[in-house]
Amino acid sequence: MRTYRNQTFEFEETVDLSQLKDADPEIRDISPIHVKGSAEIGPKKITFHLHITGELILPCALTLADVRFPLDIHSTEIFLEKEDMEKEAMADEEIHVVEGNAIDLTPVVQELVLLEIPMQVYSENAEQNMLRSGKDWEFIGEGEEKKKIDPRLLKLTQLLEKKD
Repeated sequence: MRTYRNQTFEFEETVDLSQLKDADPEIRDISPIHVKGSAEIGPKKITFHLHITGELILPCALTLADVRFPLDIHSTEIFLEKEDMEKEAMADEEIHVVEGNAIDLTPVVQELVLLEIPMQVYSENAEQNMLRSGKDWEFIGEGEEKKKIDPRLLKLTQLLEKKD
């Protein structure tokens, strides 16, 4: 990296992150991830501007059917050498430490992909395909809830009806 000081260079790679399926059981499949970006190498700081694209297959929250979830991530990552870390530490930014003479962006890309996964995804026709009931359960949507009278108040209701 020292040979590129005060320069900017661009890169474009495709990486296989299929090991993320072990890290997050919600990931059913993951396409090869395309990473494109540039690196600005200064005297003490290396700044990467990343554009990450790919596709995940995740389960639908209602039907458990496969849902394609496209990834389109833009991120800026800053790396500092260990000795410069304390001097340059910025409160607002997460800074990575440079270990050795090369920087492996794979862990950074893995983290960015994992952080992009939503809590729930829904297939386009989830409402039509979802189960409405099963053994000892029934789905009740908003507004469909049946009004139940508290058994403790049932006698009070009967008493009020007698007065009318």
